[in-house]
Amino acid sequence: MARSHVAFGFEREISTEGVSSWNSNSKGKRTFDLAVGVVMLIAFAPVMLFLSLLLFACDRGPIFFKHTRIGRNGREFACLKFRTMVIDADERLEAMLARDPRLRQEWNATRKLKKDPRIVPGIGALLRKSSLDELPQIFNVIRGDMTIVGPRPVVREELEYYGMARALYLQVLPGLTGPWQANERSDSSYRDRVERDVEYIQNGNMADDLRLVAKTATMLLMQPGKGTY
Repeated sequence: MARSHVAFGFEREISTEGVSSWNSNSKGKRTFDLAVGVVMLIAFAPVMLFLSLLLFACDRGPIFFKHTRIGRNGREFACLKFRTMVIDADERLEAMLARDPRLRQEWNATRKLKKDPRIVPGIGALLRKSSLDELPQIFNVIRGDMTIVGPRPVVREELEYYGMARALYLQVLPGLTGPWQANERSDSSYRDRVERDVEYIQNGNMADDLRLVAKTATMLLMQPGKGTY
C-alpha cells in the first residue's frame, strides 16, 4: 500500500506497511544497543569527565542540557547533551528571530543557524563542531530512550515535517546516529533528512547499523567540523 507523503512542498510515494523487523522493537536491536552503549560509556568516560570539568571552568553553570524530544509512541524524554549554549539561549533565539527575517527563514528551513551567537565562547563551539556534545546521549541509549542507530530525535513541532511518515517515525526509537548524520549532516536539507529517516525505518537491519556506526565514526575523525543536530 502506498500513500502520498507531503512535506516541505513536495510529494513522494512511500509505503505505509510499517517498519523493518530489526527496527520494530526487536530483542536483537536492544541487545546491540546495550552492548555498544556500554562499550562506548567505558571508552569515553575519561573524555566525558574531562569535558565536564572544562565546561564548568569556562562557563560556570549546568554541565548537561536536557532537551525534550519525542520518542517511540510519542513519549517525551529528556535528551542529554553537554551544554554548549548560554543559560538564556531560548530567550536570545526568540529575540534574534523576531528582529531578523532572514534568520527566521533559515531557522524555519533547517532548525539551525550557521552563525549562532547563543554558543558558549570557545568550548561550546568546539563541542558542537566535534559532536562531543552528544556523548551524554549514551545514557539515553542505555536507559532505553534512544537507540544507537535510528531517525534523528526531534521536538514535537518537527513531527509535522514528516507528513504522512509521522506514524512511521513514532514506531521506532530515535538514534544517537543515523542515515543523515553519517552522510551530509548539517549540509543536508530537512527534506533529505526526512527521506533518509523513512528509508532507514522501513529497511534498516543490523548490517546497516554496523555500517552507519562505522561511517559516523570515520566521518567524525576525518571531518570533525560538520556539526551536530
